[in-house]
Amino acid sequence: MENKFKEAVCATSDISGGFHNGLQALRNNASKVIVSDTRKLDGSADIDSCTKALYPSESRWDYVIGYESAAYYLEVHPASTGDVDTMLRKAVWLKNWLSAKAPILKCISKLPFYWVPSGNCKILKSSPQFRKLAKSNIRLVPNLQL
Repeated sequence: MENKFKEAVCATSDISGGFHNGLQALRNNASKVIVSDTRKLDGSADIDSCTKALYPSESRWDYVIGYESAAYYLEVHPASTGDVDTMLRKAVWLKNWLSAKAPILKCISKLPFYWVPSGNCKILKSSPQFRKLAKSNIRLVPNLQL
């Protein structure tokens, strides 16, 4: 059976060596993802680690996860109102990177991008910052459910 996600990752030169089975690329952050059917999991890649040397001063996105032949993007990051602008920059970087460097991956990408707090979430759902995230296709969630 073909794995479109693996093919897309391997065809993206910036992360071509970063494909991992299951959620292995997430290491300790794998617990932030809840998978309803592990047979549908296509793999994962740590975008941040793979691209750190290429874009050292950029606000890089953390992970991409393949599920049911689609790519989902996950960032594990502290979640206070002061972190919102950082996340917006990361999302802009990711969108630009997908367009310029990962067109095959972009074709199987699913929105929104997911932000899972690395600790306690300090952003109220009624706040202007929360609305700003929603407008930018970033969903702040306690964990990513696939």
